[in-house]
Parts: sequence; C-alpha cells; structure tokens
Amino acid sequence: MKKAIDPAFEEDVFTFARLRFGEEGGYGYGRTWNDDTPNADYMASFRLFQTTSLKVRPGLHFIDITTKDLADYPFVYVAAAGQMVLGDDEAAALRDYLLHGGFLMADDFWGDEQWDHFCEQLKQIFPNRPPELMALTNAIFHTVFDFKKQPQIPSVGDFFGSGTSYDQRYDYERMGHDPHYFGVYDDKRRLMILICHNNHYGDGWEHEGDDESYFDLFSEPMGYPMLINILAYTMSH
Repeated sequence: MKKAIDPAFEEDVFTFARLRFGEEGGYGYGRTWNDDTPNADYMASFRLFQTTSLKVRPGLHFIDITTKDLADYPFVYVAAAGQMVLGDDEAAALRDYLLHGGFLMADDFWGDEQWDHFCEQLKQIFPNRPPELMALTNAIFHTVFDFKKQPQIPSVGDFFGSGTSYDQRYDYERMGHDPHYFGVYDDKRRLMILICHNNHYGDGWEHEGDDESYFDLFSEPMGYPMLINILAYTMSH
C-alpha cells in the first residue's frame, strides 16, 4: 500500500480515520470507540486498496474530536456509536467539521436504548436536524453495488453462537431488530452523517477470516461492498 503512494502526494490519499470519544457505561457491554481495532481498520483499508483504484494510507489513524484533527480527514468512522458521549466543545467541533464538507459513519450499535442515547448526542451537534430514515431506494445502496435489501452485519459472536443476524443482548421492543439506516443532511441535502443502526460493520471487516461462512455471507457481499458504496457516494456528493 505504501509503495503505491507517490511520495509527493502522501497527504492526498484516502485515510480510514477513527474517532476517539468519551463513553457512557451500561449501553455497550464493554464496547467503546476502539471496538474491533486494529484489525477492522487494517482490513478495511487493505480491501479498499485491493478492490478499488483508491490510494490508501496504511496504518491506524485515531482522531480526537477537535477542529484541528478533523480538518485533515473527509471521512471519519465511529464504532460503538451507542456509547459515545460528547462534550460541548466536541459537539461544536463536529458540527463545524460536518457543515464544512466532512462525513461521519456511525456503526456498531443495537437496540432501542443505544439508539436513544446516540440521538441525545446527535442533538448536541445538530439540535434542529433530526436523522431521516433511509429507504432501500436511496442512491447510497446502488452507487457501485446494487443491494436488493439493506445489509445487516451481525456481531460475530451472535452469528457463531446462535445463527442470528442481530445482537441478542439488546432491547428491540420499539424499533425491532431489522437494520436501520438514517441520514443527517445539510441545507443543500448533502449527506453529512450515515447512521448504521442494528449493524456491526466493524466485525464484518475484523472477522472476515475467522470462518468461511461469515466471510461468504457478510464480509464479501455486504461489509466491503457497502463501504465502497458509502465512499463512492459521499466523495461524489
């Protein structure tokens, strides 16, 4: 990956950047911002390099929620989004970043309680921009790969333990356990935040090699194609 980068353009390649954040106990069974790293970050970066024309920066890139750090990365990834806790300064930094062209992918959280907690943090960033439920007809599901249903990546332990496509430890009374994709848009309808609720893309990348069936069912047909769709869509809008 490093050899493919022209030394004169080391700062002009795609970087898989992960946000560090404070956490709230009791919602994620030990998951926090670094869930699935390092392997999820390594594998997502390598597969993007391997299967697309992107030049991709190798290594791990953990980003603090400050205006200075965010300014260098057009894409940031949030794991364990149902654990995230934002201070006022962090919410302001994210708001500024997103309104000036940045994009955030929120992943790896399940159930009603985690959803409610994430929405409270989202209100700190954008009090008047509620997340909008995205239908399968949304272009992000068809930009490169054409999905016939909205993808759901199960936590690897639940899939191996019970064969379910959702994490059984959480509450689903109100929203159910199907995957939900929500978007937060700016005034020109540019997608700033993609929220992947009842999903665990990080496991789809991290655990692609654990078992052939998991790779064949989730990593190869959903985990990596949807990541490519997300990047192709956001980079062209």
